[in-house]
Amino acid sequence: MNKRDFIKRLGWVGLSPVVGLPSIDYPNQHELPPLPLEEDQIWQLIRSQYELHPDFVNLESGYYNIIPKPTMEKHLRHIIRVNLEGSYYMRNHRFEDKATITAKLGDYFGCKGSNLVITRNTTESLDLIISGFPWQAGDHAIHAIQDYGAMQDMFAQIAERHTVEVTKVSVPNHPKDDEEIVKLYESKITSKTKLIMVCHMINITGQILPIKKICDMAHRHGVEVLVDGAHCIGHFDFKIEELNCDYYGSSLHKWLATPLGAGLLYVKNDHITKIWPLLADHEKDKNNIRRLSHTGTHPVATDLAIADAIEYLDWMGLKRKEKRMRFLKTYWQKALKNVPNILINTPFESHRSCGIGNVGLTNMPPAKLAERLYKEHKIFTVAIDYANVKGCRITPNVFTTTDELDQFINAMKKLSAV
Repeated sequence: MNKRDFIKRLGWVGLSPVVGLPSIDYPNQHELPPLPLEEDQIWQLIRSQYELHPDFVNLESGYYNIIPKPTMEKHLRHIIRVNLEGSYYMRNHRFEDKATITAKLGDYFGCKGSNLVITRNTTESLDLIISGFPWQAGDHAIHAIQDYGAMQDMFAQIAERHTVEVTKVSVPNHPKDDEEIVKLYESKITSKTKLIMVCHMINITGQILPIKKICDMAHRHGVEVLVDGAHCIGHFDFKIEELNCDYYGSSLHKWLATPLGAGLLYVKNDHITKIWPLLADHEKDKNNIRRLSHTGTHPVATDLAIADAIEYLDWMGLKRKEKRMRFLKTYWQKALKNVPNILINTPFESHRSCGIGNVGLTNMPPAKLAERLYKEHKIFTVAIDYANVKGCRITPNVFTTTDELDQFINAMKKLSAV
């Protein structure tokens, strides 16, 4: 089945082979047009496809990427279709559609669909591995203090539950080279180390870590690697299998811009059988990764919209998006680089960051900075004040303009002078 036929098949109730159900005429208001030739016109068009809040500039796309109108429209169609067909859809099409979407995800992001399951978010994906790993008393694990709190909480739980020793490292905001990062993790490996969790992109700074080098190093020591890729799928171009990791989790409602409540989990073939599911499933074949994804009667319209989000990203072009995101981050980074009292917590090198950055003030705590940016300058960000990072995370999006970034740059210069 080609991509166009696949999208059409999932797209509307009138195409569903349900005898006796009515076909509803639901017009397409936001079909994807041919892209303009001029780069500026492309981003103007893309911005027009978003409903943006009139009261503030949104520089906090990292938590949740609001979805463009074409994807939103198709998501609403899926909601209406599932509601109309009800149990018929759930019993006759749900599992086939989910398998097709999972395969599409694998094709687009560089792995086999048989190694993927769709989850609700990164936390669920990674906690499935941390909690389901076959731990034994005395085993050892490694992660960083910059890792996301929910996964750190799960490591604390397995440490208590299974008597596992957990070692934490601190990743420098501005490493001198890849080897500094690799050696940081390698220095904590012992004969008991079974698993390292590492961020592909650190969520509080946007720093991209050398994942393949870390995985290759860990495998030489017989250690498996769990990768937190929450901010990477749909953000920049890479292939999961080329990272040589053992497990990979991501949230699709971030940079792939699906509706809320979609994530993915990749598990290497060799490890599928040994991971214990969070919820027992009717799938008893231990080689089948679907046994790790018992989701029950969940919002299936969200799953269906994953295909539409992939279509939208493919229309825009992932490489084009990556280039734009890196341009936007570099734009404000360069403008603030040498301003007194401003501290930039994100690497400047192009291969060490993309669209996410973090900036703070030496004369103001992060919470106060975020508050004043919003109240005085109508710019929404999020404050970060832990794990060697003191600043606000700045996450523009494909709809962000340089005029909006100029507004942010001018606000930071004013606040730095207070």
